[in-house]
Amino acid sequence: MIRILGLRGAEGRDTPACRLSLSRPTLAVTLPEVTMIRRRQLPLLAVAMPALARAQGPGPASWPQRPVKIVVPFAAGGIIDVVARIVAEPLSRRFGQPFVIENVPGAGSSIGARNVARATPDGYTLLVSGAAHTVIPALYPEAGFDALTDLTPAALLGDQSFLLCVHPNLPARSVPELLAWLRGRNGEATFATTGIGAASHLAGELLKKLAGVQFTVVPYRGTPAAVTDLIAGRVDFMIDSQTLLAPLARDGRTRALAVTTPRRSRLLPELPTLQEAGVAGYAASSFQALFAPRGTPAAIIDGLAAAVAEAQADAGVQRRFEDGGVDVLVGDAAAASRHVRAEAAKWLPILRETGARAG
Repeated sequence: MIRILGLRGAEGRDTPACRLSLSRPTLAVTLPEVTMIRRRQLPLLAVAMPALARAQGPGPASWPQRPVKIVVPFAAGGIIDVVARIVAEPLSRRFGQPFVIENVPGAGSSIGARNVARATPDGYTLLVSGAAHTVIPALYPEAGFDALTDLTPAALLGDQSFLLCVHPNLPARSVPELLAWLRGRNGEATFATTGIGAASHLAGELLKKLAGVQFTVVPYRGTPAAVTDLIAGRVDFMIDSQTLLAPLARDGRTRALAVTTPRRSRLLPELPTLQEAGVAGYAASSFQALFAPRGTPAAIIDGLAAAVAEAQADAGVQRRFEDGGVDVLVGDAAAASRHVRAEAAKWLPILRETGARAG
């Protein structure tokens, strides 16, 4: 039995519950609770999610009547950008209008997020972001907006574990060897990140805290630039997207040591998790969510959530997520709001304890 329970839309109202009887093993898709969809569950998702989309409805008939802009507050090529582009295509088909990606990197994602927060709340300017969004209030208190209240989460999209990779010339072939090497470098080792407050930076700060090591954070304007310098040996190591790092690890241009989530990677299943490698309690990943300016009509928020759910059920979308090492993360506006608050509660104390500040 697949159970799709009553959903709560952007205004907290209940929508009808749907039940689908199947002869396959039970998968409870209970929203607005966050549900991680693993590979073996995708066939069930393909059946369940169209019913979810029908339950929430397609959105107001008058919207959209022109192209919709999706701001990605990072440079092209990173995992947030990749997921935004995957989702934009089925949304364009679903609504009959282009959903156009605009990359606005800088200031730890706060510039792009601020642009969306200040946009007219009519559904024509949206944001796709992740962990970096949750720490904007701490890193950029003068940003001119509140990332956690001025933008409304509309839907969850996906979640990806990171890889911990080092330059091949580094004398470390395991996590314990890397930690020993870092302790001997007295903070001089260099760690590439896609910006202060980005998910990759937060993952590095968590490693500092839990492993008791120090290193110098080197921020870049995007994942591709950071990866380029890692390959060239201009930085020692990084934690970032499997999408870019897994192929480089396979061909020897980087050396992958571990994955950052409690579960192993589908792309490199032979790698241990950081917990398995001895860093107790370590868990970090990059979630992706869709946001709209506060005040966007509830019918548009609910329509977007339904269309995202429909896209997540598409076999082609599922393959592209899987190829990028991204798990489908299902959740409507209420679930997305809770997830964002939980992520903020996790990462804000890490930044305060480490003293990390925006440059």
